[in-house]
Amino acid sequence: MIGRPSGGGLAHWLHTFSLHVVTGFAAVGAHYALMYGALRGGMAPVPASAIGFIAGALTRFIFSYAHIFVPTRGLQSAGMRFVVAITAQFVANAALLAAITQSGVSVWPAQVLTTVLLTIGNYLVYRWWVFR
Repeated sequence: MIGRPSGGGLAHWLHTFSLHVVTGFAAVGAHYALMYGALRGGMAPVPASAIGFIAGALTRFIFSYAHIFVPTRGLQSAGMRFVVAITAQFVANAALLAAITQSGVSVWPAQVLTTVLLTIGNYLVYRWWVFR
């Protein structure tokens, strides 16, 4: 089981960001697994990514709330804020993926690049607003 980080300062930030990245692999795994299945089923890349994104979002919330951040508000408040944040991330994911694939990059490298570009912004939104 992953323990919730404690303390403060730069070491705490690095620890929580590292956990955000590590647990992000589970979220990405859920996202990409459903995306892969949808693509294999004949779905277009952006809708397939959107379906996978939802699975990744649920995985992300569970890890973030229970193991990474120390929420100062209850589950309902964090959940509502997460829905707002994840909606913005959903739009950003779709827009970035569409732009990158339309520029000629194939689907999987485009999705990986999109994921990397959103990681730091997502962490900051979660830390400063969703789970504070």
